[in-house]
Amino acid sequence: MLVDSHCHLNYEGLKHDVDAVVERARRAGVGTFLSINTKLREYEEITALVERFPDVFGTVGIHPHEAENETGIGAQSLIERTHHPKIVGIGETGLDYFYDNAPRDLQKTSFLEHIAAARETGLPLIVHTRDAEADTYEIMTQELEKGPFKAVIHCFTGSQPFMKQMVDLGFYISLSGIVTFKKAADLQETAKLVPDDRLLVETDSPFLAPVPYRGKTCEPAFVEKTARFVADLRDVDFDRLATQTTDNFFRLFSKAERPQGGGAV
Repeated sequence: MLVDSHCHLNYEGLKHDVDAVVERARRAGVGTFLSINTKLREYEEITALVERFPDVFGTVGIHPHEAENETGIGAQSLIERTHHPKIVGIGETGLDYFYDNAPRDLQKTSFLEHIAAARETGLPLIVHTRDAEADTYEIMTQELEKGPFKAVIHCFTGSQPFMKQMVDLGFYISLSGIVTFKKAADLQETAKLVPDDRLLVETDSPFLAPVPYRGKTCEPAFVEKTARFVADLRDVDFDRLATQTTDNFFRLFSKAERPQGGGAV
């Protein structure tokens, strides 16, 4: 069994055919989906999905791109929405200095509120970081001094030193279809070095379709291609990598109910 640890089932390209999308992924060996919230105003769409499909879980959060559009939302607002039994994570949140779609001070403020919610609830933080490694590391290091929290760096495309920093802080690394791209040689080398017990795989669908589907709408079924590519990179059996990344997901997202027959954590 595989887990797509980061997808957006409520986004254009997936939501209008979501039953078929989920079924195709199941046939590809995907047993669990995590559909990520990026705008609080779309939280109800996430809860509708998790209530519709037994193998879909969700999160609550505000993407850094939305930090200016959804201001004044504190940790308590996020915490209240985690009372739903199938909301199992906080985010996605973080810093994006590549697009700078929101002022950096507002991104940081939102990030801190999400961290506070993750610390309070014990739910893992889903972190988006792009061209912001130094500030991401500084904030997460400082916040850990206030109390522990769990996190995954989703769609990891960062440097090898940054990966090691995140792992040393106790966090997880999730690889998307980007790792399969021909121009991703540096990322591929980094992917070989992620510790076995800190590795996840994802699609970030409907974005970032892996080879051989580049240019097409990405969907959760494609996580199988990414996982096979990563298994080859790391010179491990595909079934072993699938089991390991699934175990890692349920260790990190411990609120999520593991499907029966899914193996031991």
